[in-house]
Amino acid sequence: MFNKNSKTTAVVNNGYSTGQQSVVLNVGNNGYGMPFAVQQMVDSDVLAEKQRIDGLVGAQSVTSDAIVVQNLCKTFKAFPAVDNLSFGVHKEECFGLLGVNGAGKTTTFRMLTGDESLTGGQAWIGYLSLRQDLQHFQREVGYCPQFDALLNKMTGIETLFMFCRLRGMTEDMIPTYVKDLTAMVDLTPHVHKCTETYSGGNRRKLSLAIALCAAPAVIFLGRVTTNEPTSGVDPSARRKIWSTLASLQRIYGSAFVLTSHSMEECEALCARVAIMVNGQLQCLGSVQHLRHKFGQGFTILAKLRRDMTEDPSYMASIEQFVRQEMPSAVLKDVHQCLLHYHITDPQMLWSKMFALMEDMKHRFSLEDYTISDTTLEQIFLSFARRQR
Repeated sequence: MFNKNSKTTAVVNNGYSTGQQSVVLNVGNNGYGMPFAVQQMVDSDVLAEKQRIDGLVGAQSVTSDAIVVQNLCKTFKAFPAVDNLSFGVHKEECFGLLGVNGAGKTTTFRMLTGDESLTGGQAWIGYLSLRQDLQHFQREVGYCPQFDALLNKMTGIETLFMFCRLRGMTEDMIPTYVKDLTAMVDLTPHVHKCTETYSGGNRRKLSLAIALCAAPAVIFLGRVTTNEPTSGVDPSARRKIWSTLASLQRIYGSAFVLTSHSMEECEALCARVAIMVNGQLQCLGSVQHLRHKFGQGFTILAKLRRDMTEDPSYMASIEQFVRQEMPSAVLKDVHQCLLHYHITDPQMLWSKMFALMEDMKHRFSLEDYTISDTTLEQIFLSFARRQR
């Protein structure tokens, strides 16, 4: 007899060339009363995080993290938008949740803010349960949504006063808090104007300020339309907002869950990053850890002459040269006339690579080339290609 939350995990194998993985057998209920068993590859860090969360829940120690998410699921008809998601965000931590459109980020945010019902799973902020204590749970959450939810006939300061009152702040605390908040998001010159006159950047700043009202325990920063939580603003204002988030973490102990397509933003703000594909976490850890685990070595991008790419002998000669001179090179992608190689040998000297590429450039008439260590963006794109 299976119940909705029953689950058996069997680790079958560990270790492969680009980072440890485990084969996990999940046995449970598919939401329609039918048991299922699915074998899937799970990254060792993702599995370790799941085991940590299961341990916290089993020991009734969910208050040790700012928010604890266990086996979160959302199914639309037969489509699993979010599939057994488990993670925890430490207190005063900024946690980055990355993924292409359709990966499940927005659905995850909507469930954790109470805007979307859960198919399965649970979440806690302190001892408050998302399922059993929804209204109290929501009081501890701030949310900068995908679209600006502003009342056009209200001024910025009226909007912030209203949200502070709705969140239960005492009247004597609100004026000082709002004044500090508008200064931190660089909105002071416009705070007495109606929001319908705001530029896109200022509307974004106000949306962020609303999410920060009353310093909730957990703040979800989602992208706004096609932009990110701090895009649409000039670079100096963006860095001021980054500084604001860091101050709130330090002063109020708030934790942030950030979804962004900006790798610069994630590297500047996030202590840990998780990449989500097809409703599941594919990797998790600090940016440096992910670079070390999934991006060991170097990246070479070689741009070929467009008129030569249709010649099979030309392409075969390049392939043979790379195989002989750089045995650790792995061809990761071919896009039009651009070749993307991953050099897996971390001991290879920069001087040797430049010498070989200069030789290759003259021998095969390359237009240009670049050599770099692997970036977070390249790691993200390598996972994003798996999105169905």
